[in-house]
Amino acid sequence: MATRPEETDQGYGADFDAFYAATAKRLVATVYAMTGDLAEAEDAVQEAYVRAWQRWDRLTRDGDPLPWVRTVAARLAISTWRRTRNRVRAHFRHGPGADLPELSADRVALVEALRELPPQQRQVVVLYHLLDLPVEQVAQETGASSGAVRTRLSRARKVLGERLADTAAFRTEGAAHHG
Repeated sequence: MATRPEETDQGYGADFDAFYAATAKRLVATVYAMTGDLAEAEDAVQEAYVRAWQRWDRLTRDGDPLPWVRTVAARLAISTWRRTRNRVRAHFRHGPGADLPELSADRVALVEALRELPPQQRQVVVLYHLLDLPVEQVAQETGASSGAVRTRLSRARKVLGERLADTAAFRTEGAAHHG
């Protein structure tokens, strides 16, 4: 997991530490769901926390810093994902690292289906369905209108529904042939 920047004499280290401890793991999981690449998710989240540390006074004065950190991490990850698409494909072609826990077939199918979505659709699905954020907050965090978020969600649900139905049918059919 990422380490936070060196504490300065600004006096807010304990607040930042508590925020980091309470939010970092879930934020990595969120960004991983958006990108499908754990290393990229960890890097983006680490950079987002570094940037949050640098603006900590302003972020906490303005309210909850988590939406800002999540938005920065998502934008960093998606930007990196676009630039390194081929490297990501190679990573998945060779499989996950040995230290990753075994994933259920359903979770693997979901990550694969999410990976097939365009980045903007993937982002709104993760924020809305996995984090249970309201459409208005998803719109605010992604810089899109509420209508655009609803359209992206609708299109993404259609693709995910078809893809996950195909995967379930394949697994059922495969079990019938092997059973």
